[in-house]
Amino acid sequence: MKLKNTVFIVNDLEQSKKFYKQILGLKVLLVEFNGSVTLTSGIVLQSKEVWKELIHKDDQDIIMLNHAAALSFETEDIDAFMLLLDQYQVTLVHPPKEGAWGQRVVRFYDPDGHIIEVGESMRKIMKRLLSQGFSYEELAHRLRVPLDYIKQITESNS
Repeated sequence: MKLKNTVFIVNDLEQSKKFYKQILGLKVLLVEFNGSVTLTSGIVLQSKEVWKELIHKDDQDIIMLNHAAALSFETEDIDAFMLLLDQYQVTLVHPPKEGAWGQRVVRFYDPDGHIIEVGESMRKIMKRLLSQGFSYEELAHRLRVPLDYIKQITESNS
């Protein structure tokens, strides 16, 4: 068994396609096919009308806004990403906050109320904390990862 795609049900296919392109930089792999659009990162946007037919349900049976799942992305520059969210007036679930392990994360809604989270990459977290004076050992403890992993990430060029 292999996970193939994540399908999000949307009210307006064009609006959602534009949102995922502008905000997350995703590209269309397969243009509209039977009420759906396939994007990079394994995301499929499915028309609500087509979805209702597929699962034999009415509007009241499909709950769009919920806080039970999220798409998760990483970025090297969370501050620049926040400017993009502000530019497009994206509705935030919460402002950026830093987790106990040091990762800065923001969560926001897509046009249909699906939650998307964008956090700093592990490399970015490590570089930021090292620049604040953390030792490799302190970093490994805070991030709860092996010391070798810290060295592998910080010393690689990718």
